[in-house]
Amino acid sequence: MSGTTDKVDLRRTMDSYRARAGEFREIEVPPLRYLMVDGTGDPNTARAYAEALAALYPVAYRVKFLARDRLGRDHVVPPLEALWWAEDHRVFTSARDKSRWSWTTMILVPDWVPSDLVDEAVADVARRPDASPALDRLRCETLAEGRCLQTLHVGPYDDEGPVLAELHDVVIPGRGLRLTGKHHEIYLSDARRTSPERLRTILRQPVAPA
Repeated sequence: MSGTTDKVDLRRTMDSYRARAGEFREIEVPPLRYLMVDGTGDPNTARAYAEALAALYPVAYRVKFLARDRLGRDHVVPPLEALWWAEDHRVFTSARDKSRWSWTTMILVPDWVPSDLVDEAVADVARRPDASPALDRLRCETLAEGRCLQTLHVGPYDDEGPVLAELHDVVIPGRGLRLTGKHHEIYLSDARRTSPERLRTILRQPVAPA
């Protein structure tokens, strides 16, 4: 299809991508569809994490180009996101024991992209000789988080602990809420090209009345 529309940047149009440092903002996140790959262990050392990213990005870009060519709708590939969880949430705050983390790496799929186009993108990438083994674990699934609190963290990932401790132990109970769901991070910066002190990460926590 020719005559594509302007390229859409979902980071600029979706309210759920907005956050400010030092502000814990309550939002209602609608159900959103993601490419997802699950795994466990330290993201800095676990081979599974690198393989997950090597599966997500090629599929996300293939989705982009198929949508542009077939549907006439172009978009900026959304930022990497991840869900993180453990039996004890203190491994994210005071302990920061990454070896005990479980995770789901994710990239948002625009709502105008049909499921069969996503399936075609996965099949196309799977035929490449350098396809990641994590493609076998990749799925496209809707995440329904609903009511959440989120803030923006600026700085190294390892400095998130005090912010998360304040969110979990002070802000959420102070508003008569409790934690539900999984800790969610949205990586607005490219860690390969951004100095650690300038990294921008949205920290999100689904909540419910206590």
